[in-house]
Amino acid sequence: MKASRQPATVGCDAHEGVHPRWRRRFVADLEQSACVVRSAERAGISTARAYCARRNEPEFAQAWLAALSRGCEDVEMEVLRRLRDGDLLAQDGVKYDFTSAIRLLGLHPEGKMQAQADRRNVTAAGIRASIDRKIADIRQRINEQDSQAGHAQ
Repeated sequence: MKASRQPATVGCDAHEGVHPRWRRRFVADLEQSACVVRSAERAGISTARAYCARRNEPEFAQAWLAALSRGCEDVEMEVLRRLRDGDLLAQDGVKYDFTSAIRLLGLHPEGKMQAQADRRNVTAAGIRASIDRKIADIRQRINEQDSQAGHAQ
């Protein structure tokens, strides 16, 4: 009697030849790129497999969301630093793409706020209020700098 050739696992891990630690690779790259397609390619899996794992594995879904949140925080801090320091050029000497950076930050605002709330045990409304205060502070500093520059002329 021949043994049937079935994979040892089913569902999102039913494919042969994939490293069992692909999830760590995927999440690490997702944090850097915020791109599911690229992260899946680098982890050696299909995007369908990544989405399947996210649907069926709460821990992986949480890691996915946390990676996007950390990546967004990095972009946000970079944008704020560049605006604060007047650093408008990218490494290649071309103007930094603030539009794309801000667009990226807008792609997952609710997920980002929820991840922050989970970490800090605060509500999304509290996070929004904190962001509004930071924006108001930045605007006030810009107005003060413009005012001082106007008096200096």
